[in-house]
Order: sequence, then structure tokens, then C-alpha cells
Amino acid sequence: MTGSDSKPPLDDRGLLARLIGFDTTSRTSNLPLVDFLSNYLERPDVRILRNPSADGTKTNLVVIAGPGTPDRGGLVLSGHMDVVPAEELDWRSDPFTLFDGGDRYVGRGTADMKGFLALAANRMAGIDPAALRHSLVLLFTYDEEVGTLGARRFTESYAQLERLPRNVVIGEPTELRVVRGHKGMLRLRLAFSGRAAHSGYPHLGQSAIEPAARAITALTALGHTMEAERPPNADAFPAVPFATLNVGTVAGGSAANVIPDRCEIQLGIRLLPGMAAKAMTERVRATVREAVSDPFTLEVLTESPAMVLDAGAPIVRTLCEATGEPEAHSVMFATDAGWLQSAGFDCVLFGPGSIEVAHRANEFLPADQFRRAGEILERLIRRSCFEA
Repeated sequence: MTGSDSKPPLDDRGLLARLIGFDTTSRTSNLPLVDFLSNYLERPDVRILRNPSADGTKTNLVVIAGPGTPDRGGLVLSGHMDVVPAEELDWRSDPFTLFDGGDRYVGRGTADMKGFLALAANRMAGIDPAALRHSLVLLFTYDEEVGTLGARRFTESYAQLERLPRNVVIGEPTELRVVRGHKGMLRLRLAFSGRAAHSGYPHLGQSAIEPAARAITALTALGHTMEAERPPNADAFPAVPFATLNVGTVAGGSAANVIPDRCEIQLGIRLLPGMAAKAMTERVRATVREAVSDPFTLEVLTESPAMVLDAGAPIVRTLCEATGEPEAHSVMFATDAGWLQSAGFDCVLFGPGSIEVAHRANEFLPADQFRRAGEILERLIRRSCFEA
């Protein structure tokens, strides 16, 4: 690696195998993985900081090498440490043991996104911090998969955001494409209350499911209305140029002979950059209120902001040049980039693997993309941190 005669303790594949071995499903603590990475990257002239969750059970990890610069030059390599559960029945190997299939590496998190974490950590481990002209920083977050909670915590509580490099590469699986925009995700919960009673005596009870059903019908109509709308930045998402509304879960009642006293609905709304979560929440509230006379509650569960970066931004141009991509793209899923952009960072997505195999049994990372991504990151680090 540029500026160093040393090699990381493990090669990229070996480090990936170690990272896959940590079960960092979002419902568990990520502290064992953070301890491992902290020990792996510890050496003189490298600062390792923790940005813990409010309850201390999880933490973001920040690793800094090189001088801070007033112009915020340098580079941040970012990714999330948590993974989704691996409970599908058709796994052909242990999801938390890396399986080498020759042309692919199989395991939970290989694509999303421990492959990128391994590459980023080894590039940090292979540099000489004294040779850096601008800082190289790793930002590894927690709980991205359940609402970008770690990234939000980082932007709201890290004391020296302005001393970090402005340019951020987030290693989501993009099949080595450069991505400059993504939609956001707003999760809402609607709750309806009724009065339980024996179904043979309906006059003694009040159903919570019936008003919920009317609300679902009204929300379905709202979703169809939104399909005809073209919010700001719609042209960045040609495949689906509108905000989408999905009634994701419905839960209520206890038995067919009991009038249900409770029903909950969870919604997922994919917002475009420039759309306000608060305004959309109020639009949902008004839609339900018009359709239902019964009282209800509406709660925001999580918010992951959308993101779009100008096509002419330096990090977009630099990464397109490093990859040979003629232009940057957009994706439909939310990432940590939304919160980081709101805190003044310029973010692009770039990483090996495909989002289409993430969150599924036998998740895999193509070995060739893994190798090529490492080479591209080395060129990007050289240009951003050594030559700039």
C-alpha cells in the first residue's frame, strides 16, 4: 500500500473470514467485533475512537490516520457492521463461517457489507500514517439495517465532525458502480384501539380491525396518487420516479370468536431527496383521519433520509475516474449517507457485491469484484490522501 513497507496481519480474504465469524445481527451487540477491529488496527499514529449508543450496548467505530486539514481534505471510508438475521432455511453452509466457492465468498454480510469493511480496514492497516498529506478515516456504524440508527447517533453526538474529511465513500454493494443518490425510508406505526368482547355479543365490544381496514384502503389509494406525482429529484430515479408507500405489516385480534381490541399497521414510505418526513407523516395522518372516525395514534418508528449529490462534486468525479464509470447512478434503498450528508459530508456509494443477493440465503460476494474493489480503493486513497 502507498506509503508503507508493511503488510496487514491478514490478507483481504482472511480478514473477511474473521469479520463474517462475528454474529453482528442488529439485535445483538457489536462490541466484540469493535474490540477485534480496534486491536487489529491499533498502532502508533492511529487514533481509535468509539461513539457509543445511548445505552452503551453498541458503538460506532472511528479510526483516524494522518493530519487534520482546514480544507477537510482526505477521505472517509464508511460502512455498517450489523447484518440482517440469517434464519432462512435454505442456507447451504453456516452463514457465519465464510465459504470459499472459488469464484465467490458465501456468508451473511459478505456483500452487505463486511467485504467492504475488510478492504477498508486492510487499506488502513497497510499505510504509513506519517506519509499522509490528508487524513484517512474509517467510520464503521451500528444498526444501519434497522433504521440507520448508528449514523444518526454519530451526526448528533460526535464532537468534531468539522475536523473529518468531507468526502465519504460508503461501501454498500453497488457492483462497483458509483452511486450519488438514494431514496430515504420513513417507517410509521398506526395503532387502533377497540373493546374486546365475545363475538356472540357484538354490542358489548368494538372492533379495532374494522377501522384499520378502512385506513388500509385509504392508504392504498394514497399510494396510487403518489405514483402520479413527480417530487423534486424525480429525474434521478427514472425506474421509480415517485415516493412509494407500502403497508408492510398488519397485526390485530386474538381469535375468531373474540372482537379485537387492538390493531397495528406498519408503513414503509420511500421518500425522494427534498421530501420532508414530517410533511409525509402529516399527509398520512390526514388521509387516515378522513377515512376513519375512530381515534388512532400515529408514531414515527425510524427515519433514514434520502440523499443526492451533485454530479459535478469532486468525490463523484474522482471515483468515476478511478472506476472508469462514465457517470454516477442512483439506488432505491436507504443508507447511512442520508444522515452524513445532513451533517455536511459529501457521500457516494461504492462497493463490491449486489444488493439483490443481500438479505437472502446464501448471500455471496464475487471474488473478482472483491479484488477489483481493493485495487480501486488503493488508487482512490493514493489520490485523496497522499497526492492531493
